[in-house]
Amino acid sequence: MKTIAVKKIKRADIADISILEKIGVATSHESQNRVGLMDPHIRPIYKDSRIAGSAVTVLTHPNDNWMIHVAIELCLPGDILVVGTTDESTYGMFGDLLATSSIARGIKGLVIDAGIRDVKELTQMDFPVWSRVISAQGTVKERVGSVNIPIICGGQRVEPGDVVIADDDGVCIVSRKDASQVAKKANKRVDQENKKRERFKNGELSIDLYDMRDRLKDSGLVYVESQDELSDDE
Repeated sequence: MKTIAVKKIKRADIADISILEKIGVATSHESQNRVGLMDPHIRPIYKDSRIAGSAVTVLTHPNDNWMIHVAIELCLPGDILVVGTTDESTYGMFGDLLATSSIARGIKGLVIDAGIRDVKELTQMDFPVWSRVISAQGTVKERVGSVNIPIICGGQRVEPGDVVIADDDGVCIVSRKDASQVAKKANKRVDQENKKRERFKNGELSIDLYDMRDRLKDSGLVYVESQDELSDDE
């Protein structure tokens, strides 16, 4: 494996990142044709966090966190560390000390397809983390990997500088090149959903708003007044 650390990467416009952060994972995912969602095993270690930022990607070897130390130096304020491994890894590769260093650098959070530890401390520090597992098992610093190259994390290809959106629903990746377009579509979708929400508040049913009745009938759904109308063999 070639080992490199790229110092400078291109990032999406901060205004587009802010829009996607406000909108969150589900709407961002829907707004780019339901792609970019990481596997559901990548979960937040505590609730009620929502962040978005540019990905600084890290490729490490299993149970070896050496390259995370390298990556922290290369981050700019507002970035998010995204860590993948060359093979399955469950050891606790990140804890409160690395989080302290990350906060000092202005890093917004961590997404890692491996283990983390010091959950209580990370929660108290309000440093958001999305991880594969939680494990107190310590790691080593023996094998060099890479920083800011394309990686696979949570089943998704992540390029350096891609937009990472993370909240209680999981993690979504938006390509840096598509960020502006997706942000515009997401804003439009939010406006449409707000209008629908008002109609639902006023008592309108979803099957009417979405014109489902004819389709349900054509698909064979039959309404009966009560169970008494059902035959014995149904």
